[in-house]
Amino acid sequence: MKRIKIFNWVGLLTIVLLLESCVKTDDFDVPITNEVVDTFNGNLTSISAIKGNYNPTTAEIYTFQSTETIIEGFVISSDEAGNFYKKLVLQDKASNPTSGIQILLDETSLFESYEFGRKVYIKLEGLSLWFNNGVFQLGIQNRGDVVAIPQSLIDEHIIRSSITSEIEPVSLDILDFSEAYRNLYIRLENIQFNKNLIREGQRFTFAAEVTDRFDGERQIESCETGSTSFLSTSTFSDFKSLLLPQFSGTIEGVLTRNFYDDHFVVILNSPENLQFEEDSRCDPNYLQCGNNEALGPKVLFEENFVGISNENMLDGRGWTNINVNGGNERFEDGILNSDRYIRISAFKTIENPLEAWLITPGIYLNNSTNEVLSFDIKASYDNGIFLSVLITNSFTGNPLTTEWQLLDATIPIGPTSQFGTNFKNSKIDISCFEGTIHVAFKYLGAAPDKTTTYDIDNIRVTGN
Repeated sequence: MKRIKIFNWVGLLTIVLLLESCVKTDDFDVPITNEVVDTFNGNLTSISAIKGNYNPTTAEIYTFQSTETIIEGFVISSDEAGNFYKKLVLQDKASNPTSGIQILLDETSLFESYEFGRKVYIKLEGLSLWFNNGVFQLGIQNRGDVVAIPQSLIDEHIIRSSITSEIEPVSLDILDFSEAYRNLYIRLENIQFNKNLIREGQRFTFAAEVTDRFDGERQIESCETGSTSFLSTSTFSDFKSLLLPQFSGTIEGVLTRNFYDDHFVVILNSPENLQFEEDSRCDPNYLQCGNNEALGPKVLFEENFVGISNENMLDGRGWTNINVNGGNERFEDGILNSDRYIRISAFKTIENPLEAWLITPGIYLNNSTNEVLSFDIKASYDNGIFLSVLITNSFTGNPLTTEWQLLDATIPIGPTSQFGTNFKNSKIDISCFEGTIHVAFKYLGAAPDKTTTYDIDNIRVTGN
């Protein structure tokens, strides 16, 4: 009897354990990966060394064959927040890196196995190298392209080390951006988003605007040098709908190129890589006359460019339209649906930089009060904000020898296509100026990557 009871209890326990093992749960064991420290079979080389196999003259894909060569690197990207997709970005050292590269992988949730700072080894046999979208990438060659390494082959090519290191960002200024720092983890200090991106009532998100198709690019600027670049965020990221921070601070991310290889961009692993301090911005000193935006009944100056069918006609109306670098490009006439305006762009030029000034004739203010300046601006083919509006009452005839005061004008952010935003109106109180004033529209672009097109119309100064 006792033996039977023992058998029954054992059988019951066995059944319970079997049932328990079948219960569905969100808990699971992390797959065991092949971890090594520094000992393995193969010839170790560097990331920078293998880049030498690519011939930029022929731009041919290079495939590694009959080799036991291995490279090592540290993971500096993370797809946890959705801002990187099916790729690892590696740099050769955790601190003071000299070279980086992208590894294309047909796998998601890579951060679970290849987290930030994890050291990995890449077996190059069968992989292909190319230069795409402005960066070096490793993957599998397929019909003239390099595509992601299939899931079934990932373990054959990537060895996960047991080492995880603290990544020390490379401290840079935007002016330092160059090929030497592509695919490296960098740190930018004293950085802020352009003021036109964080205005009350029209504050931008990271990548959830109607004009954002695949990535949202937001202009950042250095408080120390005034240089500008872009923060790029995927429209599939978890934080795309967050509002941009209004203040200045520090950014850490991967330096790379945009999809069309037009310019450098910084990509975050998560919004936690932004450390901005409240009430800290480094905007220039804008004219502060007051907050009056009501247009007075007395029109002191008005220009809607009707009848301007040639830019040279502006000269006859007392305008100054000049390229201060001696180039040929300056503000020119434009027309759409019988509406005439003035246009400027560095697109399809060879000028780097292109600095052009459009300056109104003199406008006398001493016989009026409560003066307000208003104008309309539209942006298209947008790849940055390169227009500013200034005012003076001591114009010398030369914009470069004149003392100007910057106006807090609303400069629209347009799409990257020809279909620009609607005209946006600015109204600025200029009542603290006296005498004869001139208003200037200054364009500082450059071919081939600072080429936003601006259309300007309906310039007016009114008062009482």
